[in-house]
Amino acid sequence: MSIKVRLVLSYFLMLIVPVILAGVAFLIIVAAFFGDVRSLYDVDMKGHNPIEEVIEKEAAISAELKLKTTEDPDSLLNPAVVAQFEERLKPINMGLIIRKQEGVVYVSEKLNKPGLLHNLPPYGAADSENNGRVMKDRGPWFLSKQYDFRFKDGSPGTVFVATDINFIGKFARTYTVAFFISLLVILVLTNGLLTYWVSRSVIRPLRQLQRAAGEIREGNLDFEVNPQAKDEIGELAVSFEQMRRRLKQSVEVQLKYEENRKELISNISHDLKTPVTAIKGYVEGIMDGVSNSPDKLDKYLKTIYAKAVQMDHLIDELFLFSKLDLKKLPFHFEPVNLNAFLQDCTLDMQLHADIEKKGVTLRFDAPETQAPVWVTADREKLKRVLVNLIGNAIKYMDKEEGLITLRMQSDGERVIVEVRDNGQGIPPEALPHIFDRFYRADPSRNSGTGGSGLGLAIAKHIIEEHGGVIQAKSTLGEGTSIYFTLHQTTGGGD
Repeated sequence: MSIKVRLVLSYFLMLIVPVILAGVAFLIIVAAFFGDVRSLYDVDMKGHNPIEEVIEKEAAISAELKLKTTEDPDSLLNPAVVAQFEERLKPINMGLIIRKQEGVVYVSEKLNKPGLLHNLPPYGAADSENNGRVMKDRGPWFLSKQYDFRFKDGSPGTVFVATDINFIGKFARTYTVAFFISLLVILVLTNGLLTYWVSRSVIRPLRQLQRAAGEIREGNLDFEVNPQAKDEIGELAVSFEQMRRRLKQSVEVQLKYEENRKELISNISHDLKTPVTAIKGYVEGIMDGVSNSPDKLDKYLKTIYAKAVQMDHLIDELFLFSKLDLKKLPFHFEPVNLNAFLQDCTLDMQLHADIEKKGVTLRFDAPETQAPVWVTADREKLKRVLVNLIGNAIKYMDKEEGLITLRMQSDGERVIVEVRDNGQGIPPEALPHIFDRFYRADPSRNSGTGGSGLGLAIAKHIIEEHGGVIQAKSTLGEGTSIYFTLHQTTGGGD
């Protein structure tokens, strides 16, 4: 549930829930009110409206009194008759006043108040509807009905049926206060619970993000930010977790780069120091007169020259690898007929001095089909890959009849080029690392094979810039096959 929906829902509930609970509270207060009416007027609450029952009882008694005033008015002077009416009026909190001429002949106990009796309305003051009038004696309030009649001797008489209505004000004050207190409690509880519900779903994940930000500030990236809900803050938490992972990857890459940089400096220092030390030793031998014959001097000078060439080659390799690694080496891609290109490279490499020296056979097994296979490549960089792979195979050849074979095959979308040799092979534990810079399967950097350890790393960079992949398979003692792929195109020119 989104925060927007949650807020709208909370506002809606803040309106609806208090109204419903206020209605329930009102019903409870009304029930309590009717309970008080029952206790005050002694009426049955089962299946009846107590107010209507009180009114019905009052109307019945008033009708009987009115009938008495017309049929037997003098009976109202009989204490026994009046006592019967009094017994029926008292339970419903009503009283009776009987007046003859100007004197009161009977008054109920609760109505026997001088101020009330003194202010009784005169004979003939009853209205035609006889809806009653309110009488007050300082504190108490009464609602009275007046019935005028004449006794048998012709003297005027009046019967007042008075109802104590003080409970209305008392009940109104009590239950109004109770209702408003209940309403206040309902509003506070409803708004408090809904506010807690909304704030809890917002504050808790925000505090989690705050803690995560603190961890990142302290440099700790080894934790996870787990979104607690599928809302806007949950989406923020997902983005925060992705940012943390990217930061961690970036830091790890940076640390790896730093480690590689240190390793690179160490390897460069070692590989440069070896020929420099040799040159220095031979120069000192010449200066000290060790080379005391023309043949020895010539040997020393040729060795110095070879070491200088080795250093120059290493520097060239380092420079090329650095530009490839920084992606600052420009590539000039063009359509290349791969069949003809591999054939030309094979012919050029067959003239290599090391091939003749080691008696290695280099050949290109052309595909059976004569149709040209076109790829988009940088001719110079691709030839550098082949030179490095073939040179590496020659360098580690340990067979008297060495054989290096170039093959290619196409599946219509890509071309796979293979350089296979029958040399000494590569140990299985070393195979995953042969494309790393400065890596040599022979741990001794003083191996007679020489080399910079950058040839295969350079080849990997160049093939990746062509959008391909390079990998190797090898069997120790039998030989090695190195494959790389190129994207095939549909025609071109040579």
